[in-house]
Amino acid sequence: MKRILSLLLVLACALALFAACTPAGENNSSGNASGNSDAGTDEDIYKDEDPNAVPDRSADRSKLILGLDASFPPMGYKDDAGNIVGFDIDVAREVCKRLNWELVLQPIDWDAKDLELESGNIDCIWNGMTVNTDRIASMTLSFAYMNNEQVVLTLRSADLYDLDDFAGKKLAYQSGSSAEDALDDNPDFKASLAEVITHGDNLTAIMEVEQGSVDGLLLDSIVAKDYIKNNDPDGKTWKIIDESLAKEEYAVGFRKGDIALAMRVDAILVEMKTDGKLGEISTDWFGEDITTVIPK
Repeated sequence: MKRILSLLLVLACALALFAACTPAGENNSSGNASGNSDAGTDEDIYKDEDPNAVPDRSADRSKLILGLDASFPPMGYKDDAGNIVGFDIDVAREVCKRLNWELVLQPIDWDAKDLELESGNIDCIWNGMTVNTDRIASMTLSFAYMNNEQVVLTLRSADLYDLDDFAGKKLAYQSGSSAEDALDDNPDFKASLAEVITHGDNLTAIMEVEQGSVDGLLLDSIVAKDYIKNNDPDGKTWKIIDESLAKEEYAVGFRKGDIALAMRVDAILVEMKTDGKLGEISTDWFGEDITTVIPK
């Protein structure tokens, strides 16, 4: 418990420094993704957690096993040489470097992520994972570090310009992703669709859209924009429907009650936001700093 209190003090100090370095009224959100003014404070982020649920291994930890869907560009994916790369990977690598930990990358079945985490096969899920009610209940989450939204990707040649145009059309999404939540939270739109099709990963679903098997793919805006940037830079083939289905935030997921580990990572994320390293990594991947570090 003393170690927990000490870590809380370190985290609070880091957050205070970050707040002091941020000009009044500055908005760190990206694009039109809204900030989270009701996110909470560093004092209450862990208030519903059981500090004894998971043993505190922070003192003797030497590595961090990161679970990810290795087909989720630009957050975490395999490059042409088979190496796992991505924005989340670069951030996690810097966090581990500052904590003197070895980073171990463990590809997992995204549908089985909760089981992988609970069984101890991985220490965290760090892969553009959206904060939602179920994950708040089943995991200990880091601070939200990036805003996102659920959008529909479709072919530019398609006569589809807004969500109403998808009435009677086929829509796909990755199984186990927050796209399913977004769709369920928009029942009228879901009911208007002729068919909803799930795929194991977004890249396979994109091929289905390209081949005409489905009319659109519901996915993270960050993933959709990255795909267009790398595969259709002139914007002649693909387009994103302007309306989004849901605003979201990304966070790192830890085993429920693994507060000590979450706090260590949170403290470094705040440190990286404050000293500019997080923004530097974001600029390398997205051309600008689109990160936020706010409590869930």
